[in-house]
Amino acid sequence: MYLLIKIISSAVIIGVVTELARRFPIYGGIVAALPLISILSIIWLTIQGESTQNVNKFTLGVLAGFPATVIMLFVIYIALKQSFHLILAISLGIIAWGVFLIGQKFIMESFIS
Repeated sequence: MYLLIKIISSAVIIGVVTELARRFPIYGGIVAALPLISILSIIWLTIQGESTQNVNKFTLGVLAGFPATVIMLFVIYIALKQSFHLILAISLGIIAWGVFLIGQKFIMESFIS
C-alpha cells in the first residue's frame, strides 16, 4: 500500500512541477530545485519505522550528493546553451556527476584516512 501511495504522490508532484515549468520556466526550475524528494523520502522512511540513525545517514548521503548534482545541472545548462542535443547534454551532465562523485570520494578518503 505504501508503495502505491509513494508512486502516485511522486507522479503528481512531477506532473505539477512539469506543468508549472511549461508555463513559468523560472518558477518551475525554482520549485524543481526544492528538496521535495529528499523531504518525502525522510517522511516515508520515518513513517515506515526506520531508525533515526538510518534517516540521519540518508540525509548525510543527500548532502554528499548535492555538490555533484550542482555540477551535473551546470554542465547540462552549458551544453544546452551551446545547442547540444538534449540526450547529449544530459549524458554529459551524468558523466560529470559521476566523475565529480568519484573525485569527491577520493578527496574525502584522503582527509579521513
